Amino acid sequence: MKMNFGAAVVVAGLMGLLSFSFLAAAIASEYWYILEVNKPNGTKSEELSSHTGLWRTCEGNNACIPLVYPFTEDTSKFSDAERYLINMQKVIIVLLPLSLVLLVFGGICGLVSSLARSCPLLVGTGAYLLLCSAITLTGVSVYISYSHMALEEIVRTVGPARMTHVHISFGWSMGLAWLSFSLEVITGVLLFLGARITYLQSRQELAPAISLA
Repeated sequence: MKMNFGAAVVVAGLMGLLSFSFLAAAIASEYWYILEVNKPNGTKSEELSSHTGLWRTCEGNNACIPLVYPFTEDTSKFSDAERYLINMQKVIIVLLPLSLVLLVFGGICGLVSSLARSCPLLVGTGAYLLLCSAITLTGVSVYISYSHMALEEIVRTVGPARMTHVHISFGWSMGLAWLSFSLEVITGVLLFLGARITYLQSRQELAPAISLA
């Protein structure tokens, strides 16, 4: 079953809208990194457990508190490892919101190129959205590396014995970011498909004229 141009661009638009919504929800939520503390008897210690986002961390039943803002923090007294972690945090909070903003412009370009049925514009917008997906992927990948390095630094500071009853995992916010990345790729590919359909249709329309000439 062949997909026509209208179906390709409509599905691309829906995928693009979902990718924007998922990434916005991921950036705004506090469930990127989940830390659960279990007591020796196996019961959960809710007050010691926490979940963290890009901007805030929430501990137990207490209110969420803002994370250190890396661009204004004085790092002169920090160790090299701590400074490196702060630099990674800077990269994360720049790349992911940047990808979100770029998706807005990608949506506008996608709408214009679809209405114009312009093959070059569709190809350009598809490539632009693949660039957005690469930025999202980079931001998420840096966050994963940042989380692992932060955990290693904590273990080094407090000792492995105190981390025995601590379980750490990534939360649904991370899952939304991965979904957004996947949908950005799908959107770009669908726009490439729309460009291909437009190109083939234009060739079919030109073929009778060329044969008559």
